[in-house]
Formats: sequence, structure tokens, C-alpha cells
Amino acid sequence: MSLLVVGSTAFDTVETPHGTATDCLGGSGTYFSLAARLFTTVRLVSVVGADFPGEHRKLLQDRGIDLTGVESKPGKTFRWHGRYSSDMNSRETLDVQLNTFGDFQPKIPPGFRKTPFVFLANGAPTTQRSVLEQMDAPRFCVADTMDLWIEHQRAGLLDLLARIDGLIVNDDEVKQLTGKANLIQAGRKALELGPKLVIVKKGEHGCFLFSNFFHCALPAYPTESVVDPTGAGDSFAGGFMGHLANCDSVSVWNMKRALAYGTVTASLTVEGFGVDRIASADRETIERRYQELQSFIASV
Repeated sequence: MSLLVVGSTAFDTVETPHGTATDCLGGSGTYFSLAARLFTTVRLVSVVGADFPGEHRKLLQDRGIDLTGVESKPGKTFRWHGRYSSDMNSRETLDVQLNTFGDFQPKIPPGFRKTPFVFLANGAPTTQRSVLEQMDAPRFCVADTMDLWIEHQRAGLLDLLARIDGLIVNDDEVKQLTGKANLIQAGRKALELGPKLVIVKKGEHGCFLFSNFFHCALPAYPTESVVDPTGAGDSFAGGFMGHLANCDSVSVWNMKRALAYGTVTASLTVEGFGVDRIASADRETIERRYQELQSFIASV
């Protein structure tokens, strides 16, 4: 089944211990789409400026991503500049230029409105809700959020959580959202806010899925070379949602498998600057890492 994502398209400048990459293709919608297209048909809704090159558009189209919903406006594309710590477990934002993304009001094309699987990438809760209001009863909708919205737009976020099926956050964000210092308590408390499942990302320590029916913990894929962590969380979400859309099923078994597929797609993204590694990935590589992750877990 097809999968819709609404999120940013950006140019990223990234500094890590491995070097600096300038004006890489990035953005939450871009990373998600390149990961999810390994599993299913992806429809991207985003906005770019007049400076967005045709070669980037071609890269996405050549990988089967439907760009009908990508709006091109006068001005510049969203830009982000960040620097990672020596262990790459934390980062500092040096510059943000929202540009055309600053007043982005997603317009869902009529042909996209019946898409059964929907992912709302990180953005203002009011913007995410506006997407839901344009959709025709999606079967399964998951959203991402961040500390900014939890702190400054909490009411809007709580309203959104009552309307969606799933939430993806990191461990600090779920604790901030719920006021619980213990991760397990925080995950369970987050379920009380409305979503049927909550996925908590823990970086190199893996992830945890909470639901009212089952819990599931998974370690990260043992990646030896981490070059650039940017977009890992969005790639994780792309692998997770892509697998579910491909199966057209949200059963417990498929949820667990989707968690693993999200883990291995994220492991590919961090091996290169920007989208280079995930853009060059193929399904064969994904399946090989999926089997390796299974073996890694089963050997315990």
C-alpha cells in the first residue's frame, strides 16, 4: 500500500569528527522517503525554494518517490547547520534558516488524500493536525515531535495525540512529555494521552515500543562506522512505516518486524554524510542486515 509523508526538505551543513559536509540534501521528509521507498510507494508533501536543484529532484524521482506534493516557492530552501560532539551522542545547532519552510502550509493533493498510511514528520502540532483534516480517514497515522513543541505548544500536541495511532519520540522527549523520570513509566503514561503505540528511540542503545497489548525492546544494529547521525531517526521511521505499508497490516508480528526494519535502515543512514548512504541502499542490503540483527538477538 502507498505511504504519505509530510515533512521538510532541506540543505544541511554537518560537522562531525569525520569531517564537514556542506549543503547536503536533507530534511525529515527526505530521509523518511528514501528509507521508506525501499519497502513501498512513497508520496512526499514538502516545500522547496527556487534554489532547489533539479539533480536533487531527479535523485528522489529516480527512486520512485512521488513528488506531486512538493511545492516550489520563490526564495530559499530550509537550511540547517549542526556540529556533533566527539562521541556523536549530542549535537549543537549552529544555524537555522527556515526560509520557505517557515510559513509552510501543507496542501495534500486530491490524489493523495485516500493514502492509507500516513507519517507526520516533526513539525508544529497545528500543522500536523491540518494534514489530518485534509486526509480521508487514513488507516494508520504516526507522528514525530520534539522538545520545542512539548514545551511551547503542549495543548496542540495533546490534541494531536488524541487523533493519531502512533507517536515516535526519543527518551528525553517522552520523559518531558509525561513528567516521568523512569522510561517504562513514561512510555505507559504516554499511551494514556491517546496513541495506540509509542516508540521511544534511544540512539545507539536501540528502541522500545509501548502499546496497550505488548511491549517490545530492540537493540541498535551494531554499526562500526558512524559518520553522520543526521536523519537516523527519520530513516528509522521510514523503515518502520514502509514495512507496515508494504504488508498492509499492523498486527503485533508485523509491528515487531517493522521495528527491526526501522533499526537497520537507520544503521545505513549513519554510515555516510547526508542522504548518500540511504539513497544508494537497496532491498538486498536491508534484508541482509535484518537477518544479521535477528542472529544478533537470537544468540543471547
